[in-house]
Amino acid sequence: MHNIEHIYIDGTFVTPQGQDVADLFAPSTGEKIGQVRLGNVADTHAAIAAAKRAFPAMSRTSKEERIAMLLSLRDAVSARTEDMAAAMTEEYGAPHYFTTFSVARTATAFEEMAKTVDTYPFRRTMGRAEVSMEPLGVVAAITPWNSNFGFICSKLATAIAAGSTIVIKPSEMSAIQTQVLTEALHSAGLPSGVFNIVNGYGHVVGAELSRHPDIAKISFTGSTATGRAILTAAADTFKRVTLELGGKGPQLLLDDVDLDQAIPKIAMAGFNNSGQACVAGTRILAPESRYDEVASRLKAFVDTLKVGDSRAEEVQIGPMVSEKQWERVQSYIRLGIQEGASLLVGGEGRPEGLERGWFVQPTIFTGVSNDMRIAREEIFGPVLCLLSYRDEEEAVAIANDTDYGLQSYVYATDQERAKRVAGQLETGRVVINGAPHEPLAPFGGFKHSGIGREFGTFGLDAFMEPRAVLS
Repeated sequence: MHNIEHIYIDGTFVTPQGQDVADLFAPSTGEKIGQVRLGNVADTHAAIAAAKRAFPAMSRTSKEERIAMLLSLRDAVSARTEDMAAAMTEEYGAPHYFTTFSVARTATAFEEMAKTVDTYPFRRTMGRAEVSMEPLGVVAAITPWNSNFGFICSKLATAIAAGSTIVIKPSEMSAIQTQVLTEALHSAGLPSGVFNIVNGYGHVVGAELSRHPDIAKISFTGSTATGRAILTAAADTFKRVTLELGGKGPQLLLDDVDLDQAIPKIAMAGFNNSGQACVAGTRILAPESRYDEVASRLKAFVDTLKVGDSRAEEVQIGPMVSEKQWERVQSYIRLGIQEGASLLVGGEGRPEGLERGWFVQPTIFTGVSNDMRIAREEIFGPVLCLLSYRDEEEAVAIANDTDYGLQSYVYATDQERAKRVAGQLETGRVVINGAPHEPLAPFGGFKHSGIGREFGTFGLDAFMEPRAVLS
C-alpha cells in the first residue's frame, strides 16, 4: 500500500495541515492501493507565501542561470524514468506506448524550454522604446490526471524560464505519480520556494489558488466546466489565465485518402491514451462515396486491438482512470443507442475476458448526425462517431460546428489540398496525415477549448509581462 503523507513547500517535504484523506485505486483491478493526505487552504497559503518569498531572487536570475536550472531538472527527472513508468502503470493504467512517450516527454520538456530560453528575446527595441519581458510573479498550475508528469513539468519549465515561482496543484488521483516526480524534482537542488506542490481537492486548493491575490497567473489544464469556474474566480484580481480545456476533435478523411495508410492512424487518434485525451479525434468525417468502406476497415482494425492490463506491452487500450469515469463512458454508450446511432463495434460493459477493472470496449457509432450529444459532448473514453459528408464544403462546416476547437486531423493523398482544408478549420492545431508531435509549436484551443497557448515561445510569452521604457 502507498501512503502519501507529505506535500512539498519551500524546498521541504512537510506534513499537510489538512486532515482529508483520498483513497487511491489501481484502474486495472479496481483495488485500493493507497491513500493520500490532502492539503487545505492553510497549506495553500503556506505554499503561496514560500513562492512569494522566493520570487524576488528568482526574477533577477540571468538567462544562463535559468537554463542551468532547467537542465538540472531534466537530469534529475531522467534518473527516475523507471520509477515514474512503474507509478504511471500502476496508478493510471495507461498503455505501455503512452507511458513510454509520457515519461520521455517529462524530461525533454525542460530541455526544450532551455532551448527556447537560449534564443528568447527578453529585451527588445520597438521604435524608440526599450521593451523588457518581465516575469509575472507567483504562478499557479492546476493539472489533470490523464498525463500527470507532462502537464506538471511543462508548466514548471515555463515558469522557471520566465523567472517566476510556482505553486502546483496536481490531481489527487495521481498522488503516487506526483510523489515520485516531486522526489526527482527536489533532487535537482533548486532554491527553496521556487516550486511548491500541494495535493488537494480542486474545490479547496484549486479554488484558493484561483482567488488568492498573491497569485499573478493561473495555468490550468482540464475540463471546460472547471476552466470556466477558474476564469470567473480569477477575474476579481485580474489574474492572467491560460486555459487548455476540452475537445471534440474532427478527423476529416478527404475522398482521395489512402485508407491502407490512414486507418490505423485514424483509429489510434481516437483511442490514444485509452480515449482519455483532450486531443482525441472522436468525430470521424468520411465522404459519402467511401463511408461504407471506411466503416468496414475501421471495424476490422478495432477487432485487432488488445484491451487489458497495461503491464502487457501489446495492450493498446487500458482502463478508465476510475469507476466514476467508467460509468460516465458507459452512460454515453447507452445515450448513443437512445439517440438512434448504430453500434459498428463495441458497446456497453467490459470487453470479453476482463471481469474486473475499469475497462471499456473500444466503441464506434455509425449513423451519427452532428446534432447528437455523442457528437457534441466530450466523452473522454474510447468512443468514436462516424459521420458522413457530401462535399468538402460540408465537411469543413461539420468539423467547425462544435463548441470546441482544440485539435483536428486531415487525411489526404494530396498534401497541398490537405493544407488548404486545414487552413479552414477552427482549431488550435491541425495534424495532417498523422504528422508527429512538434513540442515547440503552440498548443491550445479556439472557442470553448481554452484561452492562450503553451509550449515554446508562445507559451513563454504567456508567462511574461512586457514593460516599455521610452526615453
